[in-house]
Amino acid sequence: MISKIILVILALIVVFVLYQRFTAVRISGSDARSLVAEGAILVDVRSPGEFSGGHIEGAISIPIQELGGRTEELGDKSRPIVLYCQSGARSAMAKRLLESKGFADVHDMGSMGSW
Repeated sequence: MISKIILVILALIVVFVLYQRFTAVRISGSDARSLVAEGAILVDVRSPGEFSGGHIEGAISIPIQELGGRTEELGDKSRPIVLYCQSGARSAMAKRLLESKGFADVHDMGSMGSW
């Protein structure tokens, strides 16, 4: 009986840790606008076709599949960066990628519609 309780507790801990690890923490559109107004780089990680079909004014286009090879375009790794995409999945992946490459101030706005 005690071993079952311990297993349930361990399972709950694992679920909690995984939830924290893979759940995207997003900033609001108003917070994103403030950061950009203060000098943050706004990056659209959607495809070039999606970007040409409409994007947030002032955003630069670096598709998620190209981001790893184009980080030099972002400049200083301490400069704030705001990421967005269509639904939030690609921007969450982009945030993890940039953080793994040493970028210190990366923010995921999620969906372009949040702006």
